[in-house]
Amino acid sequence: TESGTQTPDAKRTGKPEHHLQATNRRTMAAYNRLSKITSQLHPDSKGVKKVDAAGRSSLTITDNRTGKQLEVAVKNGVIKAKELWKLGLRSYDPGYKNTAACTSRITYIDGAKGLLAYRGIPIEQLAEKSTFLEVSYLLMYGYLPSAKQLDSWTTSIMRHTYIPEGLKTMMKSFRHDAHPMGMVISTVSAMSTFYPEANPAFAGQKVYADKKLRNQQIHRMLGAMTSIAAYAQRHRTGRPYANPSSTKMGYTENFLYMLDKLDNNNYKPHPKLARALDVLFILHADHEQNCSASGMRHLTSSGVDVFTSVSGAASALYGPRHGGANEAVLRMLAKIGDKKNIPQFIANVKAKKERLMGFGHRVYKNYDPRARIVRKIADEVFQILGYEPLIEIAMELEKIALSDKFFVDRKLYPNVDFYSGLIYKAMGFPPDFFTVLFTIPRTAGWLAHWNEFLDDPENVIVRPRQVYLGPSGVNYADVHSRQGTPASEIDGVVTAQSRRRYAPGQP
Repeated sequence: TESGTQTPDAKRTGKPEHHLQATNRRTMAAYNRLSKITSQLHPDSKGVKKVDAAGRSSLTITDNRTGKQLEVAVKNGVIKAKELWKLGLRSYDPGYKNTAACTSRITYIDGAKGLLAYRGIPIEQLAEKSTFLEVSYLLMYGYLPSAKQLDSWTTSIMRHTYIPEGLKTMMKSFRHDAHPMGMVISTVSAMSTFYPEANPAFAGQKVYADKKLRNQQIHRMLGAMTSIAAYAQRHRTGRPYANPSSTKMGYTENFLYMLDKLDNNNYKPHPKLARALDVLFILHADHEQNCSASGMRHLTSSGVDVFTSVSGAASALYGPRHGGANEAVLRMLAKIGDKKNIPQFIANVKAKKERLMGFGHRVYKNYDPRARIVRKIADEVFQILGYEPLIEIAMELEKIALSDKFFVDRKLYPNVDFYSGLIYKAMGFPPDFFTVLFTIPRTAGWLAHWNEFLDDPENVIVRPRQVYLGPSGVNYADVHSRQGTPASEIDGVVTAQSRRRYAPGQP
Protein backbone atom coordinates (compact mmCIF):
# COMPACT_ATOMS: atom_id res chain seq x y z
CA THR A 1 0.00 0.00 0.00
CA GLU A 2 0.97 3.64 -0.37
CA SER A 3 2.64 5.32 2.57
CA GLY A 4 0.13 6.39 5.19
CA THR A 5 -2.68 4.12 3.91
CA GLN A 6 -4.02 0.85 5.26
CA THR A 7 -5.44 -2.25 3.65
CA PRO A 8 -9.00 -3.31 4.63
CA ASP A 9 -7.55 -6.02 6.89
CA ALA A 10 -5.38 -3.48 8.68
CA LYS A 11 -8.36 -1.20 9.20
CA ARG A 12 -10.51 -4.07 10.43
CA THR A 13 -8.00 -5.41 12.91
CA GLY A 14 -6.36 -2.15 13.90
CA LYS A 15 -2.97 -3.84 13.60
CA PRO A 16 0.02 -2.32 11.78
CA GLU A 17 0.52 -3.29 8.15
CA HIS A 18 3.89 -4.93 8.82
CA HIS A 19 2.29 -7.07 11.52
CA LEU A 20 -0.38 -8.31 9.08
CA GLN A 21 2.24 -9.02 6.43
CA ALA A 22 4.19 -11.12 8.91
CA THR A 23 0.98 -12.94 9.84
CA ASN A 24 0.26 -13.59 6.17
CA ARG A 25 3.76 -14.98 5.66
CA ARG A 26 3.24 -17.36 8.57
CA THR A 27 -0.13 -18.38 7.13
CA MET A 28 1.42 -19.09 3.74
CA ALA A 29 4.13 -21.11 5.43
CA ALA A 30 1.41 -23.12 7.15
CA TYR A 31 -0.29 -23.69 3.81
CA ASN A 32 2.99 -24.92 2.33
CA ARG A 33 3.47 -27.31 5.21
CA LEU A 34 -0.07 -28.56 4.72
CA SER A 35 0.60 -29.13 1.02
CA LYS A 36 3.49 -31.38 1.97
CA ILE A 37 1.26 -33.17 4.46
CA THR A 38 -1.53 -33.80 1.93
CA SER A 39 1.00 -35.33 -0.42
CA GLN A 40 1.18 -38.17 2.12
CA LEU A 41 -2.24 -39.26 0.96
CA HIS A 42 -0.60 -40.58 -2.20
CA PRO A 43 1.12 -43.97 -2.28
CA ASP A 44 4.48 -42.47 -3.12
CA SER A 45 4.61 -40.91 0.37
CA LYS A 46 5.65 -44.33 1.62
CA GLY A 47 8.39 -44.76 -0.92
CA VAL A 48 6.13 -46.07 -3.69
CA LYS A 49 6.59 -44.37 -7.05
CA LYS A 50 3.60 -42.55 -8.53
CA VAL A 51 4.24 -44.14 -11.92
CA ASP A 52 6.13 -47.15 -13.17
CA ALA A 53 8.75 -47.25 -15.92
CA ALA A 54 6.00 -47.16 -18.54
CA GLY A 55 4.52 -44.03 -17.00
CA ARG A 56 1.50 -45.79 -15.53
CA SER A 57 -0.12 -44.85 -12.19
CA SER A 58 -2.16 -47.97 -11.68
CA LEU A 59 -2.78 -51.14 -9.72
CA THR A 60 -2.72 -54.56 -11.38
CA ILE A 61 -5.01 -57.16 -9.83
CA THR A 62 -4.75 -60.86 -10.62
CA ASP A 63 -7.79 -63.04 -9.99
CA ASN A 64 -6.21 -66.36 -8.98
CA ARG A 65 -9.51 -68.15 -9.54
CA THR A 66 -9.58 -67.38 -13.25
CA GLY A 67 -6.14 -66.01 -14.07
CA LYS A 68 -7.69 -62.77 -15.31
CA GLN A 69 -5.80 -59.54 -14.74
CA LEU A 70 -7.22 -56.07 -14.26
CA GLU A 71 -5.34 -52.80 -14.41
CA VAL A 72 -7.02 -50.09 -12.30
CA ALA A 73 -6.02 -46.42 -12.32
CA VAL A 74 -4.76 -44.98 -9.03
CA LYS A 75 -5.64 -41.34 -8.37
CA ASN A 76 -5.27 -39.45 -5.09
CA GLY A 77 -4.33 -42.71 -3.40
CA VAL A 78 -7.57 -44.49 -4.26
CA ILE A 79 -9.03 -46.75 -6.92
CA LYS A 80 -12.62 -46.67 -8.14
CA ALA A 81 -14.45 -49.57 -6.51
CA LYS A 82 -16.74 -50.06 -9.52
CA GLU A 83 -13.69 -51.22 -11.52
CA LEU A 84 -13.67 -54.40 -9.42
CA TRP A 85 -16.98 -55.40 -11.00
CA LYS A 86 -15.07 -56.13 -14.19
CA LEU A 87 -13.84 -59.19 -12.27
CA GLY A 88 -17.32 -59.84 -10.87
CA LEU A 89 -16.23 -58.55 -7.45
CA ARG A 90 -17.35 -55.95 -4.95
CA SER A 91 -15.43 -54.61 -1.95
CA TYR A 92 -16.68 -55.44 1.56
CA ASP A 93 -15.94 -52.77 4.16
CA PRO A 94 -18.18 -52.70 7.27
CA GLY A 95 -18.10 -49.27 8.87
CA TYR A 96 -16.32 -47.82 5.80
CA LYS A 97 -12.96 -48.17 7.57
CA ASN A 98 -11.04 -48.01 4.31
CA THR A 99 -13.58 -46.54 1.92
CA ALA A 100 -13.57 -43.02 0.48
CA ALA A 101 -17.24 -42.32 -0.30
CA CYS A 102 -16.68 -38.84 -1.72
CA THR A 103 -14.18 -36.14 -2.57
CA SER A 104 -14.16 -33.10 -0.31
CA ARG A 105 -12.25 -29.86 0.13
CA ILE A 106 -13.59 -28.96 3.57
CA THR A 107 -11.61 -30.68 6.34
CA TYR A 108 -8.25 -32.44 6.31
CA ILE A 109 -7.08 -34.88 8.99
CA ASP A 110 -3.72 -36.61 9.30
CA GLY A 111 -4.41 -39.06 12.09
CA ALA A 112 -0.85 -40.36 12.27
CA LYS A 113 0.57 -36.89 12.87
CA GLY A 114 -2.35 -35.53 14.88
CA LEU A 115 -3.18 -32.74 12.41
CA LEU A 116 -6.53 -31.11 11.69
CA ALA A 117 -7.20 -28.27 9.24
CA TYR A 118 -10.30 -26.52 7.94
CA ARG A 119 -9.90 -25.53 4.27
CA GLY A 120 -6.14 -25.87 4.72
CA ILE A 121 -5.84 -23.66 7.82
CA PRO A 122 -4.55 -25.48 10.94
CA ILE A 123 -7.12 -25.76 13.73
CA GLU A 124 -4.67 -24.20 16.20
CA GLN A 125 -4.62 -20.93 14.24
CA LEU A 126 -8.39 -20.79 13.94
CA ALA A 127 -8.93 -21.49 17.64
CA GLU A 128 -6.50 -18.74 18.59
CA LYS A 129 -7.45 -16.02 16.10
CA SER A 130 -10.90 -16.65 14.67
CA THR A 131 -14.53 -16.82 15.77
CA PHE A 132 -17.09 -19.54 15.26
CA LEU A 133 -19.11 -17.58 12.71
CA GLU A 134 -15.98 -16.70 10.74
CA VAL A 135 -14.95 -20.37 10.76
CA SER A 136 -18.46 -21.34 9.66
CA TYR A 137 -18.08 -19.04 6.65
CA LEU A 138 -14.70 -20.61 5.92
CA LEU A 139 -16.15 -24.12 6.01
CA MET A 140 -19.08 -23.12 3.84
CA TYR A 141 -17.34 -21.18 1.07
CA GLY A 142 -13.68 -22.20 1.19
CA TYR A 143 -12.05 -18.93 2.21
CA LEU A 144 -12.05 -16.42 5.06
CA PRO A 145 -14.52 -13.55 4.57
CA SER A 146 -13.61 -9.90 4.05
CA ALA A 147 -14.75 -7.45 6.70
CA LYS A 148 -17.85 -6.57 4.67
CA GLN A 149 -18.68 -10.23 3.98
CA LEU A 150 -18.26 -11.18 7.63
CA ASP A 151 -20.54 -8.35 8.75
CA SER A 152 -23.23 -9.34 6.25
CA TRP A 153 -22.91 -13.04 7.12
CA THR A 154 -23.12 -12.37 10.86
CA THR A 155 -26.05 -9.97 10.55
CA SER A 156 -28.12 -12.41 8.49
CA ILE A 157 -27.47 -15.35 10.81
CA MET A 158 -28.27 -13.37 13.95
CA ARG A 159 -31.53 -12.15 12.39
CA HIS A 160 -32.52 -15.78 11.91
CA THR A 161 -32.14 -16.50 15.63
CA TYR A 162 -35.78 -15.40 15.82
CA ILE A 163 -37.78 -18.52 15.04
CA PRO A 164 -41.50 -18.76 14.11
CA GLU A 165 -43.97 -18.64 16.99
CA GLY A 166 -45.47 -21.86 15.69
CA LEU A 167 -42.18 -23.66 16.34
CA LYS A 168 -42.12 -22.31 19.88
CA THR A 169 -45.71 -23.48 20.44
CA MET A 170 -44.79 -26.93 19.17
CA MET A 171 -41.80 -27.11 21.54
CA LYS A 172 -44.04 -26.21 24.48
CA SER A 173 -46.03 -29.39 23.82
CA PHE A 174 -43.08 -31.64 24.72
CA ARG A 175 -43.09 -33.39 28.09
CA HIS A 176 -41.32 -31.50 30.85
CA ASP A 177 -38.74 -34.28 31.12
CA ALA A 178 -38.17 -34.78 27.38
CA HIS A 179 -34.54 -35.30 26.39
CA PRO A 180 -33.17 -32.04 24.93
CA MET A 181 -31.76 -33.80 21.86
CA GLY A 182 -35.17 -35.33 21.15
CA MET A 183 -36.69 -31.84 21.26
CA VAL A 184 -33.97 -30.35 19.05
CA ILE A 185 -34.18 -33.11 16.43
CA SER A 186 -37.98 -32.98 16.24
CA THR A 187 -38.09 -29.19 16.03
CA VAL A 188 -35.46 -28.99 13.30
CA SER A 189 -37.36 -31.59 11.29
CA ALA A 190 -40.56 -29.58 11.71
CA MET A 191 -38.87 -26.54 10.16
CA SER A 192 -39.38 -28.12 6.74
CA THR A 193 -43.13 -27.57 7.16
CA PHE A 194 -42.65 -23.86 7.85
CA TYR A 195 -40.67 -23.06 4.70
CA PRO A 196 -42.33 -24.85 1.75
CA GLU A 197 -40.56 -22.56 -0.72
CA ALA A 198 -37.28 -24.18 0.36
CA ASN A 199 -38.57 -27.75 0.33
CA PRO A 200 -37.93 -29.79 -2.84
CA ALA A 201 -41.07 -31.84 -2.11
CA PHE A 202 -43.10 -28.64 -2.63
CA ALA A 203 -40.92 -26.43 -4.82
CA GLY A 204 -39.25 -29.04 -7.05
CA GLN A 205 -35.90 -30.80 -7.14
CA LYS A 206 -34.05 -27.83 -8.63
CA VAL A 207 -34.96 -25.46 -5.81
CA TYR A 208 -31.43 -25.41 -4.35
CA ALA A 209 -29.93 -24.45 -7.70
CA ASP A 210 -30.89 -20.93 -6.63
CA LYS A 211 -27.77 -19.96 -4.65
CA LYS A 212 -29.51 -17.08 -2.87
CA LEU A 213 -32.27 -19.35 -1.62
CA ARG A 214 -29.69 -21.96 -0.67
CA ASN A 215 -27.70 -19.39 1.32
CA GLN A 216 -30.89 -18.25 3.04
CA GLN A 217 -31.41 -21.76 4.40
CA ILE A 218 -27.81 -21.87 5.64
CA HIS A 219 -28.30 -18.58 7.50
CA ARG A 220 -31.68 -19.74 8.79
CA MET A 221 -30.40 -23.06 10.08
CA LEU A 222 -27.31 -21.64 11.79
CA GLY A 223 -29.36 -18.89 13.40
CA ALA A 224 -32.27 -21.04 14.52
CA MET A 225 -30.14 -23.81 16.03
CA THR A 226 -29.00 -21.75 19.03
CA SER A 227 -32.57 -20.64 19.78
CA ILE A 228 -33.97 -24.17 19.49
CA ALA A 229 -31.20 -25.48 21.75
CA ALA A 230 -31.73 -22.74 24.35
CA TYR A 231 -35.51 -23.23 24.34
CA ALA A 232 -35.09 -27.00 24.78
CA GLN A 233 -33.08 -26.39 27.95
CA ARG A 234 -35.42 -23.70 29.30
CA HIS A 235 -38.43 -25.93 28.58
CA ARG A 236 -37.17 -28.71 30.81
CA THR A 237 -36.38 -26.28 33.64
CA GLY A 238 -39.82 -24.68 33.48
CA ARG A 239 -38.60 -21.25 32.40
CA PRO A 240 -40.30 -19.11 29.75
CA TYR A 241 -38.45 -18.92 26.46
CA ALA A 242 -36.17 -15.89 26.13
CA ASN A 243 -36.00 -14.09 22.81
CA PRO A 244 -32.58 -13.30 21.34
CA SER A 245 -30.92 -10.23 22.79
CA SER A 246 -32.05 -6.88 21.41
CA THR A 247 -28.50 -5.58 21.86
CA LYS A 248 -25.66 -6.61 19.55
CA MET A 249 -24.08 -9.82 20.79
CA GLY A 250 -21.87 -12.49 19.31
CA TYR A 251 -23.16 -15.95 18.37
CA THR A 252 -22.21 -17.83 21.55
CA GLU A 253 -22.79 -14.78 23.74
CA ASN A 254 -26.38 -14.55 22.49
CA PHE A 255 -26.83 -18.31 23.03
CA LEU A 256 -25.78 -17.95 26.67
CA TYR A 257 -28.08 -14.94 26.98
CA MET A 258 -31.07 -16.99 25.79
CA LEU A 259 -30.14 -19.75 28.21
CA ASP A 260 -29.57 -17.64 31.33
CA LYS A 261 -31.57 -14.40 31.01
CA LEU A 262 -34.16 -14.04 33.77
CA ASP A 263 -35.88 -10.68 34.34
CA ASN A 264 -32.93 -8.46 33.46
CA ASN A 265 -33.06 -7.44 29.81
CA ASN A 266 -29.60 -5.89 30.18
CA TYR A 267 -28.05 -9.21 31.19
CA LYS A 268 -24.71 -10.00 29.52
CA PRO A 269 -22.88 -13.34 29.79
CA HIS A 270 -19.29 -13.39 31.02
CA PRO A 271 -17.14 -12.52 27.96
CA LYS A 272 -14.43 -15.06 28.77
CA LEU A 273 -16.98 -17.85 29.17
CA ALA A 274 -18.61 -16.83 25.89
CA ARG A 275 -15.19 -16.92 24.22
CA ALA A 276 -14.40 -20.32 25.74
CA LEU A 277 -17.64 -21.73 24.33
CA ASP A 278 -16.91 -20.07 20.98
CA VAL A 279 -13.54 -21.85 20.76
CA LEU A 280 -15.17 -25.17 21.68
CA PHE A 281 -17.65 -24.55 18.87
CA ILE A 282 -14.75 -23.99 16.47
CA LEU A 283 -13.15 -27.27 17.50
CA HIS A 284 -16.39 -29.19 17.02
CA ALA A 285 -17.52 -27.51 13.77
CA ASP A 286 -16.45 -30.31 11.43
CA HIS A 287 -14.47 -33.52 11.45
CA GLU A 288 -14.45 -34.93 7.94
CA GLN A 289 -16.65 -37.95 7.06
CA ASN A 290 -17.84 -38.91 10.53
CA CYS A 291 -21.10 -40.77 11.15
CA SER A 292 -23.36 -37.70 11.19
CA ALA A 293 -21.63 -35.88 8.30
CA SER A 294 -21.90 -39.03 6.20
CA GLY A 295 -25.55 -39.24 7.25
CA MET A 296 -26.04 -35.64 6.07
CA ARG A 297 -24.62 -36.49 2.65
CA HIS A 298 -26.59 -39.74 2.50
CA LEU A 299 -29.90 -37.98 3.16
CA THR A 300 -29.06 -35.08 0.87
CA SER A 301 -28.48 -37.54 -1.97
CA SER A 302 -32.19 -38.42 -1.85
CA GLY A 303 -33.16 -34.82 -2.62
CA VAL A 304 -34.87 -34.24 0.72
CA ASP A 305 -34.96 -30.73 2.20
CA VAL A 306 -32.05 -29.38 4.22
CA PHE A 307 -33.96 -29.29 7.52
CA THR A 308 -34.81 -32.98 7.35
CA SER A 309 -31.19 -33.73 6.45
CA VAL A 310 -29.89 -31.75 9.42
CA SER A 311 -32.41 -33.47 11.68
CA GLY A 312 -31.18 -36.86 10.44
CA ALA A 313 -27.55 -35.90 10.97
CA ALA A 314 -28.40 -34.73 14.50
CA SER A 315 -30.14 -38.07 15.08
CA ALA A 316 -26.88 -39.83 14.26
CA LEU A 317 -25.06 -37.55 16.69
CA TYR A 318 -27.66 -38.40 19.35
CA GLY A 319 -26.29 -41.94 19.41
CA PRO A 320 -23.92 -42.56 22.35
CA ARG A 321 -21.26 -44.04 20.06
CA HIS A 322 -20.99 -40.71 18.25
CA GLY A 323 -22.06 -37.72 20.33
CA GLY A 324 -22.08 -39.09 23.86
CA ALA A 325 -18.37 -39.58 24.48
CA ASN A 326 -17.76 -36.58 26.76
CA GLU A 327 -20.71 -37.59 28.94
CA ALA A 328 -19.18 -41.07 29.19
CA VAL A 329 -15.91 -39.50 30.39
CA LEU A 330 -17.73 -37.82 33.27
CA ARG A 331 -19.39 -41.07 34.28
CA MET A 332 -16.00 -42.80 34.21
CA LEU A 333 -14.32 -40.14 36.37
CA ALA A 334 -17.22 -40.16 38.83
CA LYS A 335 -16.96 -43.95 39.06
CA ILE A 336 -13.23 -43.73 39.83
CA GLY A 337 -14.15 -41.32 42.61
CA ASP A 338 -10.68 -40.57 43.97
CA LYS A 339 -7.10 -40.37 42.74
CA LYS A 340 -6.14 -43.26 44.98
CA ASN A 341 -8.44 -45.53 42.94
CA ILE A 342 -6.74 -44.80 39.62
CA PRO A 343 -4.10 -47.58 39.78
CA GLN A 344 -6.80 -50.23 40.26
CA PHE A 345 -8.89 -48.66 37.49
CA ILE A 346 -5.89 -48.78 35.14
CA ALA A 347 -5.36 -52.44 36.03
CA ASN A 348 -9.03 -53.14 35.29
CA VAL A 349 -8.71 -51.42 31.91
CA LYS A 350 -5.73 -53.61 31.02
CA ALA A 351 -7.73 -56.66 32.10
CA LYS A 352 -10.64 -55.49 29.90
CA LYS A 353 -12.89 -55.12 32.92
CA GLU A 354 -13.26 -51.35 32.39
CA ARG A 355 -13.19 -49.00 29.39
CA LEU A 356 -10.91 -45.96 29.29
CA MET A 357 -13.16 -43.22 27.94
CA GLY A 358 -11.80 -40.04 26.33
CA PHE A 359 -8.61 -41.75 25.09
CA GLY A 360 -7.92 -42.90 21.56
CA HIS A 361 -9.78 -42.10 18.34
CA ARG A 362 -10.83 -43.95 15.21
CA VAL A 363 -8.84 -41.49 13.07
CA TYR A 364 -6.12 -40.05 15.31
CA LYS A 365 -3.20 -42.31 16.15
CA ASN A 366 -1.48 -39.45 17.92
CA TYR A 367 -2.50 -36.72 20.36
CA ASP A 368 -5.81 -35.21 19.18
CA PRO A 369 -4.82 -31.62 18.24
CA ARG A 370 -8.12 -30.37 19.66
CA ALA A 371 -7.37 -31.90 23.05
CA ARG A 372 -4.40 -29.58 23.70
CA ILE A 373 -6.57 -26.55 23.00
CA VAL A 374 -9.40 -27.83 25.19
CA ARG A 375 -6.97 -28.43 28.05
CA LYS A 376 -5.98 -24.74 27.92
CA ILE A 377 -9.64 -23.64 27.81
CA ALA A 378 -10.37 -25.82 30.83
CA ASP A 379 -7.76 -23.97 32.90
CA GLU A 380 -9.25 -20.60 31.92
CA VAL A 381 -12.82 -21.66 32.73
CA PHE A 382 -11.84 -23.19 36.06
CA GLN A 383 -10.08 -19.96 37.07
CA ILE A 384 -13.40 -18.14 36.67
CA LEU A 385 -15.85 -20.74 37.98
CA GLY A 386 -13.66 -22.74 40.33
CA TYR A 387 -12.09 -26.13 39.82
CA GLU A 388 -14.40 -28.95 38.95
CA PRO A 389 -13.75 -31.68 41.59
CA LEU A 390 -13.24 -34.33 38.93
CA ILE A 391 -10.42 -32.37 37.30
CA GLU A 392 -7.79 -33.71 39.70
CA ILE A 393 -8.80 -37.26 38.86
CA ALA A 394 -8.71 -36.41 35.15
CA MET A 395 -5.26 -34.84 35.31
CA GLU A 396 -3.80 -37.72 37.30
CA LEU A 397 -5.41 -40.28 34.99
CA GLU A 398 -3.97 -38.48 31.96
CA LYS A 399 -0.51 -38.35 33.54
CA ILE A 400 -0.48 -42.05 34.36
CA ALA A 401 -1.92 -43.16 31.02
CA LEU A 402 0.56 -41.09 28.98
CA SER A 403 3.48 -42.63 30.83
CA ASP A 404 2.22 -46.22 30.79
CA LYS A 405 3.75 -48.38 28.05
CA PHE A 406 0.47 -50.28 27.68
CA PHE A 407 -1.38 -47.18 26.49
CA VAL A 408 1.54 -45.57 24.67
CA ASP A 409 2.11 -48.69 22.57
CA ARG A 410 -1.58 -48.67 21.62
CA LYS A 411 -1.43 -44.94 20.79
CA LEU A 412 -4.19 -44.15 23.28
CA TYR A 413 -3.89 -40.39 23.73
CA PRO A 414 -6.49 -38.00 25.19
CA ASN A 415 -9.06 -36.82 22.66
CA VAL A 416 -11.26 -33.72 22.57
CA ASP A 417 -13.93 -35.37 24.73
CA PHE A 418 -11.64 -35.94 27.71
CA TYR A 419 -11.73 -32.35 28.97
CA SER A 420 -14.70 -30.83 27.13
CA GLY A 421 -17.20 -32.63 29.37
CA LEU A 422 -15.48 -31.21 32.46
CA ILE A 423 -15.71 -27.71 30.99
CA TYR A 424 -19.41 -28.10 30.24
CA LYS A 425 -20.05 -29.45 33.73
CA ALA A 426 -18.16 -26.54 35.31
CA MET A 427 -20.28 -24.14 33.23
CA GLY A 428 -23.43 -25.67 34.69
CA PHE A 429 -24.69 -27.64 31.70
CA PRO A 430 -26.38 -30.95 32.59
CA PRO A 431 -24.70 -34.00 31.02
CA ASP A 432 -27.64 -34.83 28.75
CA PHE A 433 -27.28 -31.34 27.21
CA PHE A 434 -23.68 -31.99 26.13
CA THR A 435 -24.76 -33.51 22.81
CA VAL A 436 -26.85 -30.40 22.11
CA LEU A 437 -23.70 -28.33 22.63
CA PHE A 438 -22.06 -30.61 20.07
CA THR A 439 -24.98 -30.25 17.65
CA ILE A 440 -24.92 -26.44 17.47
CA PRO A 441 -21.40 -26.09 15.99
CA ARG A 442 -21.53 -29.32 14.01
CA THR A 443 -24.51 -27.86 12.14
CA ALA A 444 -21.98 -25.63 10.33
CA GLY A 445 -20.05 -28.69 9.21
CA TRP A 446 -23.19 -30.52 8.09
CA LEU A 447 -24.30 -27.52 6.07
CA ALA A 448 -20.85 -27.23 4.47
CA HIS A 449 -21.09 -30.87 3.36
CA TRP A 450 -24.65 -30.27 2.13
CA ASN A 451 -23.50 -27.25 0.15
CA GLU A 452 -20.53 -29.14 -1.31
CA PHE A 453 -22.63 -32.18 -2.21
CA LEU A 454 -25.17 -30.10 -4.12
CA ASP A 455 -22.40 -28.75 -6.37
CA ASP A 456 -20.58 -32.08 -6.81
CA PRO A 457 -21.01 -33.37 -10.39
CA GLU A 458 -20.44 -36.92 -9.11
CA ASN A 459 -23.30 -36.73 -6.63
CA VAL A 460 -25.80 -39.56 -7.01
CA ILE A 461 -28.27 -41.12 -4.61
CA VAL A 462 -26.39 -43.23 -2.06
CA ARG A 463 -27.20 -46.87 -2.52
CA PRO A 464 -24.66 -49.34 -1.02
CA ARG A 465 -24.76 -53.03 -1.90
CA GLN A 466 -24.77 -55.96 0.49
CA VAL A 467 -23.43 -59.47 0.86
CA TYR A 468 -26.51 -61.63 1.20
CA LEU A 469 -26.03 -64.56 3.61
CA GLY A 470 -29.65 -65.57 4.12
CA PRO A 471 -31.48 -68.71 2.96
CA SER A 472 -32.61 -69.40 -0.58
CA GLY A 473 -35.13 -71.74 -2.23
CA VAL A 474 -37.51 -71.71 0.76
CA ASN A 475 -41.16 -72.50 0.00
CA TYR A 476 -44.16 -70.91 1.66
CA ALA A 477 -45.59 -73.09 4.47
CA ASP A 478 -49.19 -73.27 5.67
CA VAL A 479 -49.68 -71.52 9.01
CA HIS A 480 -50.66 -74.76 10.77
CA SER A 481 -47.50 -76.59 9.72
CA ARG A 482 -44.99 -73.97 10.88
CA GLN A 483 -42.74 -74.51 13.88
CA GLY A 484 -42.77 -70.84 14.80
CA THR A 485 -40.13 -68.70 16.47
CA PRO A 486 -38.87 -69.13 20.07
CA ALA A 487 -40.77 -66.82 22.42
CA SER A 488 -37.50 -65.32 23.65
CA GLU A 489 -36.95 -63.90 20.17
CA ILE A 490 -40.27 -62.09 19.82
CA ASP A 491 -41.60 -61.29 23.30
CA GLY A 492 -41.66 -57.65 24.36
CA VAL A 493 -41.89 -55.95 27.75
CA VAL A 494 -45.32 -56.21 29.38
CA THR A 495 -45.98 -53.60 32.08
CA ALA A 496 -47.92 -54.23 35.28
CA GLN A 497 -50.51 -51.77 34.00
CA SER A 498 -51.05 -53.88 30.86
CA ARG A 499 -51.32 -57.08 32.90
CA ARG A 500 -54.02 -55.45 35.03
CA ARG A 501 -55.87 -54.11 32.02
CA TYR A 502 -55.87 -57.44 30.18
CA ALA A 503 -55.96 -59.86 33.13
CA PRO A 504 -57.32 -63.36 32.31
CA GLY A 505 -60.98 -63.83 33.19
CA GLN A 506 -61.86 -60.19 32.64
CA PRO A 507 -65.52 -59.96 31.41
